[in-house]
Amino acid sequence: MQATLPHPIPGSEASSGSDPRQKLIVALDVSTAAAAQKIVTAVGDSAFTYKVGMQLYTAEGPRLVRDLVASGRQVFLDLKYHDIPNTVASAVREAAKLGVSMLTVHASGGSKMLRRAVEAAGSVNSSLTVLAVTVLTSFDQNDLHEIGIREDETVLDEVRRLAKIALNCGCQGIVASAHEASALRAEFGSKFYVVTPGVRPAGADHGDQARVVTPAQAIAAGASHIVVGRPITEASDPAAAAEAILKQIGQ
Repeated sequence: MQATLPHPIPGSEASSGSDPRQKLIVALDVSTAAAAQKIVTAVGDSAFTYKVGMQLYTAEGPRLVRDLVASGRQVFLDLKYHDIPNTVASAVREAAKLGVSMLTVHASGGSKMLRRAVEAAGSVNSSLTVLAVTVLTSFDQNDLHEIGIREDETVLDEVRRLAKIALNCGCQGIVASAHEASALRAEFGSKFYVVTPGVRPAGADHGDQARVVTPAQAIAAGASHIVVGRPITEASDPAAAAEAILKQIGQ
C-alpha cells in the first residue's frame, strides 16, 4: 500500500467544520491493504478520514495505518480497547505513536481504564481524540437484557450512563447511535464529539445494524461525525457515493 496511495489531500489538515468532508469517516472494512488502497484511491478527495477496524488491522497491522497517515489521510483506529487499565494504556500509547487522529475504547471498561487511556494518549499526542464506545449500534433492547442490563432500563438509559462516565474521565467524545445523539447533546452539551456508526443513505440495506439513520438525520440529531462503510466502499462509483452523502450532510 505504501507506494501507490494518492498524494495527500489538499486541505486535509483543515480544522474548519464548514467542510462536510470533516464530518465523514469512510470505513475500510476489508481484509487486505490492496483492497483498502483501491477504496482510498477511488474515493479520492471526497473524504479525509478513514476508519481502520479490527478486520483490516488484524490482517495488515500497523504498517497500513502508518501508510495512510503518511499519505495525508486521517485515521480513526477503531479497535475498541477493553482490558485492565495498564494493558489498555499501553495499547493506546502505541496507537498514538502511529499518528492516528481518533481511537476507541469501551466505556464499559470503567473509570480507571478510561482515565489511563486518556492519560496515555495525551502523553504521546495531546491532539489525539479518545472516543468511548457506549452501546453498539447492532444492539437492541433484547440484546441489552440478555447481557444483564435491567429490564426497566432502555438503550438510551445505558448510553447516557456510559457517556457520563466517559466524559467525566476526560474522553473527548463518544460513539453512539444518532437515535441517542440529541438526548446526549441536551444533557451534556456540545463540547464533545459524537461519532455515529450505523448510518445508511435512504433506501440502503441495513446489514447487521439495528439502530440505523440517514446521514442528514444523524447530523441533525447532533452527530459531529458519521461513519459510512458499504454504501461507499461497495458502490460502483465510490467517489460519487461519497459526494451524495456529503450533500446530505450539508443539508
